Amino acid sequence: MATINDNYLKLKAGYLFPEIARRVNAFAQANPDAKIIRLGIGDVTEPLPEACRQAMIDAVTQMGASATFKGYGPEQGYAWLREAIAKFDFHSRGCDIDADEIFISDGSKCDTGNILDIFGKDNAIAVTDPVYPVYVDTNVMAGNTGNANEKGEFEGLVYLPITAENNFTASLPTQKVDLIYLCFPNNPTGATASKEHLKAWVDYAKANGSIIFFDAAYEAYITAPDIPHSIYEIEGAKDCAIEFRSFSKTAGFTGTRCAFTVVPKNLTAKAADGSDVELWKLWNRRQSTKFNGVSYIVQRGAEAVYSESGQAQVKALISFYLENAKIIRDRLSEAGIAVYGGINAPYVWVKTPNNLSSWDFFDKLLHTCNVVGTPGSGFGAAGEGYFRISAFNSRENVEEAMKRITEKFKV
Repeated sequence: MATINDNYLKLKAGYLFPEIARRVNAFAQANPDAKIIRLGIGDVTEPLPEACRQAMIDAVTQMGASATFKGYGPEQGYAWLREAIAKFDFHSRGCDIDADEIFISDGSKCDTGNILDIFGKDNAIAVTDPVYPVYVDTNVMAGNTGNANEKGEFEGLVYLPITAENNFTASLPTQKVDLIYLCFPNNPTGATASKEHLKAWVDYAKANGSIIFFDAAYEAYITAPDIPHSIYEIEGAKDCAIEFRSFSKTAGFTGTRCAFTVVPKNLTAKAADGSDVELWKLWNRRQSTKFNGVSYIVQRGAEAVYSESGQAQVKALISFYLENAKIIRDRLSEAGIAVYGGINAPYVWVKTPNNLSSWDFFDKLLHTCNVVGTPGSGFGAAGEGYFRISAFNSRENVEEAMKRITEKFKV
C-alpha cells in the first residue's frame, strides 16, 4: 500500500491564510450583507503598470507569428531579464552580482521552500519569531523538524524572538546554526535592518560556516537612504548568503508570477565527505530538473519594470501603498493603539488593544468592523498579542477600514 510523507501530519493547524479564509467565508455566508474589507493577506489590488501590460501584449503578439514564436525558454530565465536585474537592482547599489547568478522563478514563496532541496537534513536552522509561516512549514514538510509543542514551536528549529524591545531585529544565536532565515523589510512586523545589523549577521555566518536565506521581497518599499536593499550591500555576503526577490509586491505580479533568486557562484557548503560543493551548481541542477521556467510573456512584462516608464509607474504604485500604510499608522496611533512598521514596508504591526489575544482581536474586528487582518500568533509564538494589517488595498477601503476600527477601539 502507498504511504504518505508523515511530516505533513505535524502541520495540525493548517496554513495560516487558508484558516483566515475559512473564518471569513463562514462569516460572509452568515452575514451576506456585510461589506467586508480585507487587509489580511498581502495581495495587491492596483492594476499592473502600463509598461508591463504593454510589454506582455507585445509578447503575446510575438507568440502569434512563426518567426517570433517562443517555446521552451531557459530554466534559469532569459538572459535579457537577468541582465536587467543585475544592472538595475544590484550594480546600481554597488553589488557585484553577475546575471548568471540570477535565477528567474514563479515566486519567492516557491523558492524559499524549494531551496531546501539542495541542503541536507542535519542542518541547525534558525528562524525569527514571528516569521513568515512558509519558512517553518516547508522545513516541517521536508522532515527537518520534530513535532510542535503547546506554543506551536517545532522541535529542531532555533527560534529567535523579535519584539518591540529589540526593535524587531533578532539577536545573534547563542549557539551555532547552519541555515538562517532573515526577511527585511520584515514580514510581518514591517521592521528594517541597518547595515550594522546585517553586517553582524554576515560576520556570524562566515565565522560559523552558515548560509543566510535573505528574503528581500519588500525591498522596493525602502525609502530611507541608509537602509540596505540587498544583503549583498554588506561586505562578505556573497560568501554566505542566498537572496530572494519578487516582482509581486514591487510591480503587482501576485497573479502574474515572477520572481528571482540569487545564488553567488563562489558560495559553498559541505558534502558528507567534508568537501566543499558550489551551491550554484546544485541549484542550477535542481531548477533544470524540476522547473521549466517562467513564461516568455511574463518575463517580458518583468523586463519592462526596468524601462524608464516602468520605473516611474512602479515608483508611483509603491508610493500609493506606502501612503496607505501611513494612513493606517496615523489613524491607529491617533486612537491610542501602539503600531510598528509601515514606514519602509507595506505592513503595519499592531499591538492588540485591551490585552486581546491575536485571534480574539481577529474575530472581534471581523464581527464588529467587518475588517480582516492577520493574527500575529499565526506567525509564531512571539507574535501573540499582535496583529498585522496590510496596506494593499484601495484608498477608499483603507480610509473606511480605519474609520470603522478607530470608532470601536479607541484606547
